[in-house]
Amino acid sequence: MSEKRHFSTEEARSIGAQLNIDWTQIDLEQFRRGLEVELDEAFLRAEADDEVRVVSQTTGASAARPARVLGGADILEFQQLVRQVAVSDDVARYAVRLVAATRPGQPGAPEYVTRWVKWGAGLRASQALILGGKARALARGRYHVSVNDVRALAAPVLRHRVVTNFYAESEGVNADAIVTRLLDAVPAPRSGMSS
Repeated sequence: MSEKRHFSTEEARSIGAQLNIDWTQIDLEQFRRGLEVELDEAFLRAEADDEVRVVSQTTGASAARPARVLGGADILEFQQLVRQVAVSDDVARYAVRLVAATRPGQPGAPEYVTRWVKWGAGLRASQALILGGKARALARGRYHVSVNDVRALAAPVLRHRVVTNFYAESEGVNADAIVTRLLDAVPAPRSGMSS
């Protein structure tokens, strides 16, 4: 029995068209895997009570019919709204410095990154921190990204992008531990955008 939802080619292309995906930039199999990863990550983020509710509802005899909450047009509108949230250059630079610090051998990368990290995060991690920060700010009623938004998203954004090496594994160090140390090591800007 599989928990993963597999999408047909027609379904994937339909979703992709709604989200304006250029199929020359992403192949269909990558798109399918991405959707499956998002679903898996949603399962991992569930709180204990939520998980009990989901397990009870999805394994019982009654089959609940899902209600449509949002359509494709709504999602696209929300995406555009999120992109309108302001981010200062200082906060954007902080996100970029934090991501760059995950790359072994980079100037300014801490020694422990060179010792424990096989592969660090790339540009898409910086983009994810800023876009996620914009969504987080908006959800909290703010119209600007703060340093705290970036810091709160660092572990979820970076944990699967920072690949540890044998030395880290042998010392019991995982990506979350490295990200935590980086949050202490990379200085935040003094812009006052902390809330």
